[in-house]
Amino acid sequence: MLPKGLLISAPASGTGKTTLTLGLLHALKQDGLNVQPYKCGPDYIDPAFHAAAAGASSFNLDSWSMSPAMLAQHVNRGANANLMIAEGSMGLFDGVAKTGATGNGASADIAALMGWPVVLVLNVSGQAQSAAAIAKGFKEMRSDMPFAGVILNQVASPRHEALIRLGMENVGIRVFGALPRKGAVELPERHLGLVQAEEQDTLHTILENLAGFIREHIDLDALKAAAGETTLGDHAPHVIAPPAQNIALARDEAFSFVYPHLLDAWREQGARVTTFSPLKDEAPDENADLVWLPGGYPELHAGRIAAAKNFKTSVRKFAKTRPVHGECGGYMAMGARLTDKDGTQHEMLGLLGLETSYEKRKMHLGYRQVSLVEPTIGFEAGQKLAGHEFHYSTIVNQPDAPLAKVIDANGDPVPETGSRRGHATGTFFHLISECT
Repeated sequence: MLPKGLLISAPASGTGKTTLTLGLLHALKQDGLNVQPYKCGPDYIDPAFHAAAAGASSFNLDSWSMSPAMLAQHVNRGANANLMIAEGSMGLFDGVAKTGATGNGASADIAALMGWPVVLVLNVSGQAQSAAAIAKGFKEMRSDMPFAGVILNQVASPRHEALIRLGMENVGIRVFGALPRKGAVELPERHLGLVQAEEQDTLHTILENLAGFIREHIDLDALKAAAGETTLGDHAPHVIAPPAQNIALARDEAFSFVYPHLLDAWREQGARVTTFSPLKDEAPDENADLVWLPGGYPELHAGRIAAAKNFKTSVRKFAKTRPVHGECGGYMAMGARLTDKDGTQHEMLGLLGLETSYEKRKMHLGYRQVSLVEPTIGFEAGQKLAGHEFHYSTIVNQPDAPLAKVIDANGDPVPETGSRRGHATGTFFHLISECT
């Protein structure tokens, strides 16, 4: 039998669900519980924080891009845990207009599919009993979604809390705790979300403070008791074939956006994954079959990448005989030039003719479905893949042959088709799964 679970969500982004989740995970870890964390939706930053807080790898659960079998496989990774806790993305019901593999990408889909009751984090600043109407609406929006109760955030005073609790009591909604505005612990952010976990030297102290803050204001015993039975049907194993058997993966502050479920799946299929740091001017394993440059923040480290002669020379040599693939930031690094926020141009690997600019910033965000034009990184021509795109860089020039035909969640064409030249391929698209 799988452990019970809860899903932490909110009416919108920016309401405090990540800090609450991290504090909760760390407090339960301090209590000796083995907690399996998850993140709803296509997010590659929060899972690293989850892992640091819980001491266990966090996996993404996404109803638009993942089949029931794939979701089941990820949940089964937590079979030995005492409790499962998933953090939602955006607002609880926020997703795309068209249904994908198992839903429209909303966190509510995951709660309904898994049987995990929702704990709604409410920012109650500027309201009192009216907060109960919001909570009641969220509770009743979907009859197939279990609902546990709420945690109040940004509470101004004991009187403020008492008024909100009265409203919740009147509509039959449980309050698991109230987080005061004063004394709240915050995490530093940048343009793609939180500053990455591995970049924060004081992360352990932050997590300790968050756990203490949560422990002081939340009824942890009541919250654990509210967890629901995990309901998964029987599914055949979902196999994700590795793109090669010996993979050299770039890994540092500039290249860190790779999904844990992909790495685990590759290793489960016998692949060997070694890491190297372009920022430390390291070369990839010369015995590798494939170099993989994941997404990250090359736009913040463009000068160091341009100056990394050993890295650039070794990858260029590698690409003469074996494949090199880049996703998003890795794609930008494979191009000819990258313009930073100050307008300075930096020479990149030059394996592709791509030129990008972070000076001309524009947000590109959304699910993507691609159909490969040519065989690449272990996939056949015509293979459909599901994933997402999230960056602020603009394409100045994309002269090479397209890697794929790309559409968004509504089926509309996307100009960021990726590129291919010789053994080099790249795309702004982040792979999540194969389409079945």
